[in-house]
Amino acid sequence: MSTTSQQTPAAPDRTPHETAADAPQGPFRRGLLSMAFTELWERYSFYGLQGILSFYLLYEVTDGGLALDPALASGIVGAYGGAVYLSQILGAWLGDRLVSPQNMVLYGAVVITAGHVVLALAPGLTGLGAGLLFIVLGTGALKTNITSIVGFVLDQNDDERYRDAGFSYFYMAINIGAVIGPLTTGLAQNELGFHYGFGLAAIGMAAALAQYVTSMKKLPERARIINNPLPKRRLPLVALATVLCVALIAGAVAGGLLRAENLSTVVTITALVAAATYFLTMTTSRSVTHVERRRILGYLPLFLASGVYFGFLFQKFTAISILITERIDLDIGGWTFPVAWITTTSPLAAVLITPLIARLWKKLGRRQPSTVTKIAIGLTQIGCAYLFLLVISEATGTADIPLILILLFMMVAGSSEVFVGPIGLSLATRIGPGKFRSQMVGLNFLTLALGSSLAGLLGQLFTAIDNASYFTVTAVCGIGIGLALLATRKPVGRLLEAGLQG
Repeated sequence: MSTTSQQTPAAPDRTPHETAADAPQGPFRRGLLSMAFTELWERYSFYGLQGILSFYLLYEVTDGGLALDPALASGIVGAYGGAVYLSQILGAWLGDRLVSPQNMVLYGAVVITAGHVVLALAPGLTGLGAGLLFIVLGTGALKTNITSIVGFVLDQNDDERYRDAGFSYFYMAINIGAVIGPLTTGLAQNELGFHYGFGLAAIGMAAALAQYVTSMKKLPERARIINNPLPKRRLPLVALATVLCVALIAGAVAGGLLRAENLSTVVTITALVAAATYFLTMTTSRSVTHVERRRILGYLPLFLASGVYFGFLFQKFTAISILITERIDLDIGGWTFPVAWITTTSPLAAVLITPLIARLWKKLGRRQPSTVTKIAIGLTQIGCAYLFLLVISEATGTADIPLILILLFMMVAGSSEVFVGPIGLSLATRIGPGKFRSQMVGLNFLTLALGSSLAGLLGQLFTAIDNASYFTVTAVCGIGIGLALLATRKPVGRLLEAGLQG
């Protein structure tokens, strides 16, 4: 089965008096560019921080780091990334029930900016914990709601053949930010120290906030509307639930149940429980029609497969970061290659390949691969990347792995994201039930929460077993799941397309 761009009829022809300026392309393009640049700078700050965060935890104190145990550092990084995406479920609910998506993005940008400032100015574990907490909360408010706004912008274009392509360009902006963020913060960390890198991330987030404020008035009216307002009589219940959740978390920390060592496990379980809750809520809701329910069920295998995919991709911040610190020689003629630049190769490859793939989807039109096939390609490709890493790891034995080979691995793994990330975003905004549109986007971002926390667990496994066994497992799982999806693409595709053909 095919994606949106294949199923929706082309837009009606213009009359002889219509010009390109009269067509809906104008506001569509302006709105898309505005949100793309906002997201670019927000991702600049996020990945600028994440690019050096693992090494801040791993490096010796004499090198400006915190000298944590690799397994502990991996768990913290995985849990942080998972919590960032997990919080977006709450942000999606708030943007659907209590606060308009436009204002949620604004409030989130302010909180994220504050978090990066704290990281830049406050040293040690205390500053790290406070700054990361602000970023988790702020990103939860911003991320799903800005994606929903992009969906509103794309709805202004009468020709929905460009929906996957539009999301691909939006995703390219994400990856551009993911490239230039670590490039600049990594260089600052390499030459001046970690907190200078954190400071650049703060400047990037301030740029995102400024970009968004200047574009708010140009957003579609739907961005200023609360889609499904919560009845006022239920507000006290929400407030009580919030207080109980905060008290529960505080009690778990005070009682030693929630520790740095088990953060990734807790976040992974929480992500799975949250996903199960959302799937159950949407499939049993009276406001969800039979065909909408079929689409939700069709999304379930893609959700799980995407979660595993991102678990493999985000290992660049956990297992692969540990591998880099242990087996990669960064010295180039007396100059130290910035360590964050290695992980930057992954999104750079995705940025470079995105225009080619987006153009391919538009050119193929109805003949392009289905959503399920695209995600299967992404999983198979990243599995092959780990197969390549297995080969070079075994070929070099105990010697250092050449820098060029780890960069090549990052390129192969990173370019696979174009077959999973933007396709998942496009699918979520398309198949979600009318009353749960924002929550469906939030559910899609749970694949990132699951993937990030899973990467933390995999990083801990990496420290416990030999490299050959580890890379064999990841390669086999990636390729195997990809082939399984490819084999079931037709029945899954029929569920996803239920009620959307016309």
